[in-house]
Amino acid sequence: MAESEFEDLGPNSGLVEEMYARYSENPESVPDEWREFFDHREDGAPAPTPTAVPARTRPAPAPPTQYRPPAPQGHAPAPEGSAAPQPPSPAPPADGDRPVPLRGATARIVENMEASLGVPTATSVRTVPAKLLEVNRQILNNHLARTGGDKVSFTHFISYAVLKALARVPVMNSSFEVVDGQPNVVRHEHVNLGLAVDVEKSDGSRTLLVPNVKRADTLDFKAFHDAYEDAIGKVRSGKLSPEDFAGTTGTITNPGTIGTMHSVPRLMPGQGFIVGVGAIAFPAEYEGADQRTIAQLGVSKTITLTSTYDHRVIQGAESGRFLAVVHDLLLGNDEFYDDIFQSYEVPYEPARWSVDVSPAAAVGEPDALASTDKAVGVQQLINMYRVRGHLIANLDPLGTKEPQTHPELDINHYDLTIWDLDREFPTGGLAGEPTMTLRDILGVLRDAYARTIGVEYMHIQEPDQKAWIQEHVEGVVWEPTREEKERILERLVAAEAFERFLHTKYLGHKRYSLEGAESTIPMLDALLSAAADDGVEAAILGMPHRGRLNVLTNVVGKSYSQMFREFEGELDPMSAQGSGDVKYHVGATGKHASPAGNEIVVTLASNPSHLEAVDPVVEGMARAEEDQKGDQERRKVLPVLLHGDAAFAGQGVVAETLNLSEVPGYDVGGTVHLVVNNQLGFTTAPEIGRSAVYATDVAKMVQAPIFHVNGDDPEACVRVMRLAFAFRQTFRKDVVVDMICYRRYGHNEADEPAFTQPRMYELIQSHPSPRTRYVDALVREGDMTADEAAAVSEDFKARLDAAFSETHKSAPPDPSRAATPDAPSEPRLQAPQADPSVRVVTGVDRSVLERVVEGLTSRPEGFTVHPKLERILQAHRVAFEKDEVDWS
Repeated sequence: MAESEFEDLGPNSGLVEEMYARYSENPESVPDEWREFFDHREDGAPAPTPTAVPARTRPAPAPPTQYRPPAPQGHAPAPEGSAAPQPPSPAPPADGDRPVPLRGATARIVENMEASLGVPTATSVRTVPAKLLEVNRQILNNHLARTGGDKVSFTHFISYAVLKALARVPVMNSSFEVVDGQPNVVRHEHVNLGLAVDVEKSDGSRTLLVPNVKRADTLDFKAFHDAYEDAIGKVRSGKLSPEDFAGTTGTITNPGTIGTMHSVPRLMPGQGFIVGVGAIAFPAEYEGADQRTIAQLGVSKTITLTSTYDHRVIQGAESGRFLAVVHDLLLGNDEFYDDIFQSYEVPYEPARWSVDVSPAAAVGEPDALASTDKAVGVQQLINMYRVRGHLIANLDPLGTKEPQTHPELDINHYDLTIWDLDREFPTGGLAGEPTMTLRDILGVLRDAYARTIGVEYMHIQEPDQKAWIQEHVEGVVWEPTREEKERILERLVAAEAFERFLHTKYLGHKRYSLEGAESTIPMLDALLSAAADDGVEAAILGMPHRGRLNVLTNVVGKSYSQMFREFEGELDPMSAQGSGDVKYHVGATGKHASPAGNEIVVTLASNPSHLEAVDPVVEGMARAEEDQKGDQERRKVLPVLLHGDAAFAGQGVVAETLNLSEVPGYDVGGTVHLVVNNQLGFTTAPEIGRSAVYATDVAKMVQAPIFHVNGDDPEACVRVMRLAFAFRQTFRKDVVVDMICYRRYGHNEADEPAFTQPRMYELIQSHPSPRTRYVDALVREGDMTADEAAAVSEDFKARLDAAFSETHKSAPPDPSRAATPDAPSEPRLQAPQADPSVRVVTGVDRSVLERVVEGLTSRPEGFTVHPKLERILQAHRVAFEKDEVDWS
């Protein structure tokens, strides 16, 4: 097999020849895929490259000859068979200037470049403003930095724009072929986009490799980015296979990384186009200008793109239109950036292109601030972020709604544009700075009000309370210590492991799981720790059923053994309830120790009534204890109320309790409210269960500040709980924390939530738990190793296993229990004995039952029943046909 047979592999042929040389010496010295590739070629069969261009008749490769330079233009080639004219003998080289023969891959590059001369090409050139590209890349990379994603480069954006443009100008994805001696055009169904990568070899020499992304036109941006980086990774690690560069239909090359403004690259046979990406920079005439002057003038960096194409199958107008479409996309048309952001689930809208509205500052005065109108607009924008920033915050862990920018949070609403981002404006003291660029102003505002924390407080009338919140959130970065992170993780592990343990050991029992809202436990831990360290002596908690068992064990300190005994049926015989439900009604008292060693007595009030009925009870208990302690300043007792979102919005007792919060006879010095907002009221979605934007809007009646927080960000959850406590201690008034989360199971574990919320529970089913996400973040950021995180989980599980084992060893004999000692059962209650002399006829005619069954199992035309429910309904019909009737 002659090495010249590799010429159909284009610029990668040099690599192939090197691999073939190794293969020829020892076939075992090359990877399996290369050996298979060469074996097929040696046998004369096509190589196994499934995505390669289909085989066609090609001119037979010429036999190896000595190198001859191409004939100079204007000279006819020598007739076939005649002796070629001999070039004149070169002059003797000067000392040290001796020619070095090009061999191997470098010689192949020579042949490739000369082969490219056989492709009649033309080149289109277009310069595109890069301002919007820069802004949206920064927004996306900031988001990826917060969520642990890999950075995205300008080339990723531009390559994706090329793919989108090819869909609108598909003629560009064509190539020229000779089939049976006749010229043909090949219209490729998909784009295998080649990525030209400059590689420095171990000897210091450089070569070019061009792997491709297969079917790149079928990928969204995130998938394309991953495939792109995978291809580059193979180049850098030397793990390329023949499959990686087979079937390239077009290429993108980026000489801009070395400062080249634009280039006209060579086009290899078999491809239709190659796009060159130049450097992103200000026009050369502005290189010496002051940056503030450039900002005032509204000068954008630019990027020059070239499209070099095979002129036999692509025309200049088509290439020009192709670059125009790329230009159009990079300015954000056709929702180009929206699609990119959506692929990464970015919870914000991208920046939009707009023409600069030039400020009235005098040219030549670079220190002059923008016009008065724009300065006023910036002040309005700052105020509206304080008022409405929460509306664009990333609060929903499930991301069920498309991100939308509220009009009053859009810079264009104030005649501000992307061109103003690098201009300076007065801030009114934002984050302690008199002036900042608009870019930095937006950074401070978004970090304060529109990340995973959203704050509502501008409804408060007292200026000092608003100023306090601004001082504590604007320009303030809170980074927990390693010890604090370890404690947050340990509390998350405790919350999750406890629920999963119960789910495994007591399958089928109701427990009103906290899963999906596990951040509740580190939040309460942080609140009680802060209270203990501040000298608070007692905390009185009230809560509904959801998560009550978890709070009893992991916050109040009830023993796991006692909890397991209650699941086994060892209940208080004097209980009026007498059923397993009593576990979710009882209270308890314990002690909580802060990391600093300070203690606080914690009481969880019993709640045998419905949900929020416990609220005024807790307030009364707190007021009574304060009065007993003579605590006139109301600093020694902390009332804490946990709520469900639907109950907080829907039960009148909540408003009644809030309404008395500052009445002298009922004042307790402020209550910390934690709303465990799982975005469902039993089966009811928020939008059809209330008219308010938030479940917490009722708290505005007493001008309480409201901190909304994403339950999937446990560090943010802990931070807002500390802020809430500090605000309560400072101003002695109620404060609300709205933790937005989800409910992994139904209202109780026997319910099937997908019957009423199928879309939501499809998201929940694939959504990782808060603990899983937090462990991933800690490992990614280097705060903890995966083994250390696993050890925390294993340690806690061992404690639960030990408690469970202890429960079974100490349990008294129970004659009502099944023979298997580990099989738990609910306590059996004696049913009253019926009088055999009295018979009540309960039967109905079969025709009535037939009508019932028919009604249950039929449905209107075009109505689709949930698959799980359909099986249950049809089971009624099957049973009835066997003369069996289920009472339900």
